[in-house]
Amino acid sequence: MKKSVKVLLLVFGLHAGFFSSNASAQQQTENLIIVTLDGMRWQEVFSGADKALLSDKRFTQDSTGAFAKYWNEDPTIRRKKIFPFLWSTLANNGQLLGNRNLGNKVNNANPYKFSYPGYNEIFTGYPDTLVNSNNKILNKNTNVLEFIHQQPAFNNKVAAFTTWDVFPYILNKERSGLYVNSDHDTLSSSVNNYQLLNDFQRLSPRPIGVRPDVITYLAAKEYLKTKRPRVLYIAFDETDEFAHGGLYNQYLLSASAQDQMIADLWNWVQSEPGYKGKTTLIVTCDHGRGDAIKENWRNHGEKIPDAGEIWVAIMGPDTAPAGERKDAIQVYQKQLAATFAKLLGLTFTANHPVAEPIESVIKNK
Repeated sequence: MKKSVKVLLLVFGLHAGFFSSNASAQQQTENLIIVTLDGMRWQEVFSGADKALLSDKRFTQDSTGAFAKYWNEDPTIRRKKIFPFLWSTLANNGQLLGNRNLGNKVNNANPYKFSYPGYNEIFTGYPDTLVNSNNKILNKNTNVLEFIHQQPAFNNKVAAFTTWDVFPYILNKERSGLYVNSDHDTLSSSVNNYQLLNDFQRLSPRPIGVRPDVITYLAAKEYLKTKRPRVLYIAFDETDEFAHGGLYNQYLLSASAQDQMIADLWNWVQSEPGYKGKTTLIVTCDHGRGDAIKENWRNHGEKIPDAGEIWVAIMGPDTAPAGERKDAIQVYQKQLAATFAKLLGLTFTANHPVAEPIESVIKNK
């Protein structure tokens, strides 16, 4: 009997070890990079520059120059003029969700369709109706970044770099213990590049009231190179601010610059053994905007129905290279938090309901 039990235990152990190693082999994402483009419309992401807005002198002062730079009759060419990285490297190796012209839909689940509620939904998986302003109020909801930070393998390996100065409250920096670098925050180190970035930040003009996105990006990249976090979040802001100002050409320029910065970051990631082939990149936005024909493109909020229309782009070792998704599905922003965790082999739990992950972007689900 004892011999039979030993054999059974041995067989069970071998099978358990096989399934464990097999599951481990399937899960290849060890690092995660999340990037948000504040208020970036899905219309420009999937169809490129809007002809009506390029032609309107109220929104595009140098219409001739803007047409030369961004226009083509073919939307698949037009979109590459703004987002060459998204529509080359990422489209070839990952997935883009949210082209409503194809019936592929991504939406806010929160009813407000502006920034704080959107970012709360992204990172908590919970479209809390009590989160209903952009005020600097500490978020009571547990976010997925702090959940990941609490896991032993990720402790002090999670960081956020943001242009908008409300993020320390959205991510509840005081409670979560996350490293959150926003707006005026400097980099504390004697490293020469850190000192240069601090001077750059201190002396740069602030056309949108907070530091330029390029400073946020360069600080995040330098931190990635020197501190080697496993999870990095970068939040750009200029697209939203220039859209609110009715500056369509500048909105497009900022979107294109953000695409270039993402490309630069990904190229560095692919040059580093600790990150290459082990990192998933997710790019998305907090909310959409109104329709150009209705002249609501500058605005968003609960009174503008299409402002809840958003998009998601993802690329990494655990995501099948399906390119532009053409299947008629409905995905919600609230599903992102659990998706972030699942890609890292974790199940996000919190002190509030959490939506299910987007299973279709994880090939070894």
